[in-house]
Amino acid sequence: MARRRPKGVLQMGWASFESAVRGRTEHAPTSADYPDSVVRRTSFQAGGGHGWRISALETPRDTPVSWKIVVITGAPSWAEYWAETMVELPADRQMIVVDRPGYGASEPARPVADIRVQAEALAPLLDGPRGQKVLLVGQSYGAAIAALMAEANPGKVASLVMLSGFFGEPGPTARWLLDMGSRAQKVIPRDLRHAVIEASGQRPQLAHARRALGRLTIPIHMLHGDKDDFAPIETAERLAAETVTRNPIRFMRTAGGNHFLNDAPAEEVLAALESCMPERRPWTFRWPRMPAFSLPKLGAAAFTGGVAKA
Repeated sequence: MARRRPKGVLQMGWASFESAVRGRTEHAPTSADYPDSVVRRTSFQAGGGHGWRISALETPRDTPVSWKIVVITGAPSWAEYWAETMVELPADRQMIVVDRPGYGASEPARPVADIRVQAEALAPLLDGPRGQKVLLVGQSYGAAIAALMAEANPGKVASLVMLSGFFGEPGPTARWLLDMGSRAQKVIPRDLRHAVIEASGQRPQLAHARRALGRLTIPIHMLHGDKDDFAPIETAERLAAETVTRNPIRFMRTAGGNHFLNDAPAEEVLAALESCMPERRPWTFRWPRMPAFSLPKLGAAAFTGGVAKA
């Protein structure tokens, strides 16, 4: 039986301190719970000319599948918190969840606070075999980054999901954590320190994300819990209402949901993501319809050689 990952602010904070003391990049290494044939660590070279090595968790597949789900995690950025969902993924789907630059086993060791640089570095996640479609999921702080990635890589993303999106306005719990973290930056673990730096400096950068959303032609979905005390749902709803997009943003409110929607039962998380994959109607051949026309009415003379009988 796989161990449950830490949940809640106190458990996650303690896990971060514990892993830092023990020199681990994962709080509870997935390799101890799942075989590599189900979930495994992988890495890739960062895009944008950045020389970093980026770490991620993936569900390996022997042959290409029709849909790949790419998850850009929040702040702190820990892919392992998606492991329990990843193992329940059906065989005809693939998922890769990243430790963003500056977190976990990913380089660099310093924080990368510019969301445009993050989007450049993570662009290789969108590559895949011909015909494979990508569902791009931006979680919390990763939502704005995912919007930039989708806009900068036209044709590579079929649908965008902004999950519990954080857009510059912290809720009461996040506000308290940012205040405490700012005062204790010198003593808290690296990943928590980087999260404080990122979240505190995001708001001036959101114009880039709004501009990117306005240029997208793909479906855009927002999933948000109405009990989210980290990223208020009202902020996400306002962004969805005020942003002019080619297609209306689909907003899905989760009753009773908190900021960590991926902690819900795996089947519920996967069903929500599945609903964001646009269906392609099967193509069928239809004979062209000929224009309707009618022949002129013929008189009786047409049947008598043209000579009327007396």
